[in-house]
Amino acid sequence: MSLRQFEYALAIAEEGSVTAAAERLRVAQPSVSQQIRGLERELGVELFARTPTGLVPTVVGRAFLREAEVAVSAARRARSTARAGADDLVGELVVSVQMGFGTRQLPGALGALRRRFPRLEVTVFEEPSSAELERLCRQGVLNLALMAACKRTPSDAHHLGDEEFVVVLGAGHRQLAADRVELRDLEGESWVRFDRDSALDGVLLDVMRGNDPTPTTAARVSQTATAVRWAAHGLGVTLVPASAVPLGYEHLARPVLPVVSRPVIAVVRPGSGPAEAALLELLRKETWSEATWTPLQGVV
Repeated sequence: MSLRQFEYALAIAEEGSVTAAAERLRVAQPSVSQQIRGLERELGVELFARTPTGLVPTVVGRAFLREAEVAVSAARRARSTARAGADDLVGELVVSVQMGFGTRQLPGALGALRRRFPRLEVTVFEEPSSAELERLCRQGVLNLALMAACKRTPSDAHHLGDEEFVVVLGAGHRQLAADRVELRDLEGESWVRFDRDSALDGVLLDVMRGNDPTPTTAARVSQTATAVRWAAHGLGVTLVPASAVPLGYEHLARPVLPVVSRPVIAVVRPGSGPAEAALLELLRKETWSEATWTPLQGVV
């Protein structure tokens, strides 16, 4: 087995076809097909199944791809470390964020990082599930993760601050007259919620347990910006981290009573290098505590 075969298999899984994978990798399609066939012969298993919508990993294939992802990420980090100079980092930095966290803070920190190290490539993605984020950290796939809680040792986990949650209301909602909204006053409201296994939906269930045990679901969405926009149009109310409220919707957001907040923890990969250290330093300089958050004034 070779690292190239791992990269080919991961590309096919992401693109759904050999042709698209070959185009993305800028190699000939027959070369990709040959490498995957050789890999399957060596392993003695079928990694992909052909479906009407394209190639999808088999059960065994999914397990293999998880380990392949770890191997490819480790190889990229090794190349980056070997090629890094004191003033010129190159390679890839993989960052994952618990959905809704760091929406205002992360872009500034990453922008400063790229200005310092312009040859450093940064990959960032949001992860709805805190359990999956934990798993990726344990696998060593991520260089740095932002999440609400973790089981790592203090040397790997760094408390940056806290994210206060706010409720977003539709234009003309009666509770917009209040500076803070009592959770009990939202009983009976319809909610724009998130996927069932997401950390954000877990926050809503936790805070409403003593007020409205079964929040009425108007809709479920996968992005905080979508939830805010739908709430603004009156589909239902929603609960999101304050920093996740898009510009132009602040006047529809209100902090709640009792205060709802979650810690923001930065978890760095064990044995991390100068890129992770630089990003952590920049994140520490950002303003994280939203305890004094107030909505912008606007037409309500």
